[in-house]
Amino acid sequence: MSYHNELGKTGELFGAKFLEDKGFTIIERNWRHGRYEIDIIASLKDTIHFIEVKTRSSKTFGLPEESVSADKVKRLSVAANAYLQMNTGWKWVQHDILSITLVNGHDPQFHFMEDVWVGAGNVRI
Repeated sequence: MSYHNELGKTGELFGAKFLEDKGFTIIERNWRHGRYEIDIIASLKDTIHFIEVKTRSSKTFGLPEESVSADKVKRLSVAANAYLQMNTGWKWVQHDILSITLVNGHDPQFHFMEDVWVGAGNVRI
C-alpha cells in the first residue's frame, strides 16, 4: 500500500476514535456506492453525519481540508443521497469534514468542520 493510502487509513482510525470520544456512534466506515465512497457515516442524537476525513503529514502543501474539491463534494453528495434512500428515517443530515494533521513525534491535530455543505457543490469552509 502506498504511503498516502496508509496515511489516509491511519487518519480514518484516529478520526473514528476522535468522533467516538465526542459522543458519535459510528454507523459505517468506508461505505461505498458504486465508485463513490464515504469515509465515515456517524450519528449524534437524531442527526446523521456524512464525514470526509482528510489527513496530511504536514502543512507544507496546505491544510488537509483545502483538498476537498467541488468535484469531491458532488461525489460525496451522490453517495450520501444513495445511503439515505436505502436508510430512511433520518430527520437531520449533515455533511462534515474532519481534518487531521499527523506529524511524527506530535499528537494528532484535529479540526472538525460541521455542516460544511448543503447539496452538491455549495462548500462553506
